[in-house]
Amino acid sequence: MVFNIRGNKVEVTEAIKAYVEKRIGRLDKYFENPSEMKANVLLHTSGVSQVVEVTIPAPKVILRAEDRDKDLMTAIDSVVEKLERQIRKNKTKMKHKMHNERFNFMNMDFEAEEEEDKKIIKRKTVDVKPMSEEEAVLQMDLLGHDFFVFKNDTDGNVTVVYKRKDGNYGVIEANE
Repeated sequence: MVFNIRGNKVEVTEAIKAYVEKRIGRLDKYFENPSEMKANVLLHTSGVSQVVEVTIPAPKVILRAEDRDKDLMTAIDSVVEKLERQIRKNKTKMKHKMHNERFNFMNMDFEAEEEEDKKIIKRKTVDVKPMSEEEAVLQMDLLGHDFFVFKNDTDGNVTVVYKRKDGNYGVIEANE
């Protein structure tokens, strides 16, 4: 696996880099061609916590996990466990879809975690009304939701505003 390790307000020493590569390198066994996979690792601080964000963009899928802890090494270990759990948990779903070659980058020679099949149990239709991002945030807060879908009044695109774990807001814009 190829690593892109960055630090934001954290100095990435050789020891930290080696530890990240060793721990995340454990995930190589899940990929057919690990040398073609790229892991983007961001290390930063949030208050007294050390935050580790790992994103592995794979064909048609993005594997992503984030963890925080007072100890950087513990956060790295936890984020690797989360990614491994994510892969194992979704093995069955990916295997069923192998026929369309979306998941042919995965090595399926590992035990899957047994989990109840999740299914869509509710469908909701929403009217996407034109409004500004600020209005959408206000509407989301008034409804007590974590996200809100609306039509951006500046460009007319369907947009989602959502509440982030850090208390701030994010925006997802759909391109047509």
